[in-house]
Amino acid sequence: MLPKEYRLKKKAAFAATYRIKNSFYRGGIVLFAGIKKKEPDTVTKVGFVVSKKTHKRAVKRNRLKRLMRESYRLMLKSGELGNSQDYMSLIFVGYDKAVGKNFDEINSDIKHLIKELK
Repeated sequence: MLPKEYRLKKKAAFAATYRIKNSFYRGGIVLFAGIKKKEPDTVTKVGFVVSKKTHKRAVKRNRLKRLMRESYRLMLKSGELGNSQDYMSLIFVGYDKAVGKNFDEINSDIKHLIKELK
């Protein structure tokens, strides 16, 4: 599980990140990046969203969120996050194209999205 200090929770923080309109798409997952950090020692907050419109069943939505969260956690643990740590917040949004994918496919999509950040 992703440690508590890395989670994006407040509605205002989600809205501020969406407002920046800095987004990347790959394989049914969209990455929204917030503003760049002013102090490099602060933690990047991350949110994971799968809408009810994506799939009717909560089990499917939660599985997609778990897979995305675990992929990010493993990358955080191994230090493969690169430039994504330069941003205040990140939001991963899953869509119906990503619902049936396995962990390896989700993991490769998230790695590609993080590499796209500049």
